[in-house]
Amino acid sequence: MSLKSFTEYLLLEKNYSKLTVSAYEKDITSFNEFIDIEYDNLDLNDVDYGQIRSWIVALVESEISNRSINRKISALNSYYKFLMKLDAIEVNPLAKHKVLKTSKKIQIPFSESEVAIVLDELKYSDDFEGIRDRLIIELFYTTGIRRIELINLKLNALDIENKTLKVLGKRNKERFVPLLDSVIKTIKGYLSERFLLSIQDETALFLTAKGAKVYETLVYRIINAYFSKASSKVKKSPHILRHSFATHLLNQGADLNAVKELLGHSSLAATQIYTHNSILELKKVYSNSHPRSKK
Repeated sequence: MSLKSFTEYLLLEKNYSKLTVSAYEKDITSFNEFIDIEYDNLDLNDVDYGQIRSWIVALVESEISNRSINRKISALNSYYKFLMKLDAIEVNPLAKHKVLKTSKKIQIPFSESEVAIVLDELKYSDDFEGIRDRLIIELFYTTGIRRIELINLKLNALDIENKTLKVLGKRNKERFVPLLDSVIKTIKGYLSERFLLSIQDETALFLTAKGAKVYETLVYRIINAYFSKASSKVKKSPHILRHSFATHLLNQGADLNAVKELLGHSSLAATQIYTHNSILELKKVYSNSHPRSKK
């Protein structure tokens, strides 16, 4: 069974993004190359766990993180599950594999004051790029959308009258997020400038100055550039801004289920990772406010 059939299955039936499918393909190809070299062109359908284990050992010895190794194994496991589904193999060689232990990464969000500096104190140019950059930052912080979701926003996703935005999330799942009045104002200013461009992509909401659809590295550079002026945190990315959105809402008493819906999470467990900093904030308030804390 060819790898092409598997990638088509992921794209067409599982509705995985092209980026995800590309990563799966790369990981499986890497494993196949290892097997070709170490086991004399052994077919992937005939691989056993011992041979996979030797690949894992090689990855560990190359000092790849356990998190990255687990991702590669997950891709390979999906491939073997696909082969099982088609009766191409009888046993999944990864059926009894246990994931490698990883240390939990705590994402440090921007503080409310850092976000306030970026939105209220920094100066943005009054041209197309300045207005676009500000709107991108406002949308990340006030809606919590993912970077890829922002990049793929369509012009018709905006409903200014009802103050909502239609977002296409993971697995092509749609959700609607509310828009603040202040954001609506920025959107109107942006649209006025956008219509003056020589547009290459008529459907995309966010464009480059040349009228093409924005891309991942550009969006990352925008967030990093502005927040570098307000924050000393090592990581300054769209995901940290999304994390800040969730954390600040929880700090202000927002319901966890409501935050889950806004973020587009399929399970509450995915949202609960954002409660860590909320708990730290509660501890601080508790220690500063409880009458027994000073004794």
